[in-house]
Amino acid sequence: MFRFKTTFLSALLFCAVLISCEKPQQNQQAETLPEDTPPPIEQPTEQQNTAPITQDTALVTDIVTMNTSLGTITLGLYGKDAPNTVENFIELCKRKYYDGILFHRVAKGFVIQAGDPKTRDASLRNEWGTGGETWNEKPLIDELNPETPSYRLGYAKGTLAMGKSQAPNSARSQFFITTADVMGLPREYPIFGKVIGGMDVVEKIGALDVEPGRMGDGDGIPKNPPMIKSTKVEKVQ
Repeated sequence: MFRFKTTFLSALLFCAVLISCEKPQQNQQAETLPEDTPPPIEQPTEQQNTAPITQDTALVTDIVTMNTSLGTITLGLYGKDAPNTVENFIELCKRKYYDGILFHRVAKGFVIQAGDPKTRDASLRNEWGTGGETWNEKPLIDELNPETPSYRLGYAKGTLAMGKSQAPNSARSQFFITTADVMGLPREYPIFGKVIGGMDVVEKIGALDVEPGRMGDGDGIPKNPPMIKSTKVEKVQ
């Protein structure tokens, strides 16, 4: 669920962000998708990917343990920096929304993405990356405050952020996790957490073989998509 503006990101979004629809096979007819369908996040060029990483520290207020078919990922959420985004993610987790959902996108050296309930249905494979909803079915306001530590940190390796379309406030349930420092990515995708455990699992997912998608040979649906088996939410004391 993860359309960027027309600079270096003209066709852009990480659920997933983090943002991703597979390119239809040649023997399939491409559908006309809704205007707010998140296209894939386009990777910054090397020249654009030179912004320094800051030493800011964002406060982790909640922890989500995400059990996947390839191992466990522990996510620390920034409830102070992005309270509404964190609430949306937590409520979806509590309702077991993510259980059985697949990681539908791997972009080598960039991001992994999940959060689309359509991935539970193999017959909808050509639509994977276009689905999702918020926990209360209301628009999720983009939390992009330049004064927050997480915004200043940017998209460092292990960042958890929302996938969205070019339209404002279009994030829903898709999220993405960065697998490298991509500091040139425009701050248009709300950052709401980071990986605090299981980065090896993230890297394992990020190394999976993929079916070539609209963004190139190294960016598409994994040939064997990992599944989110369960999530558990804990409050930081």
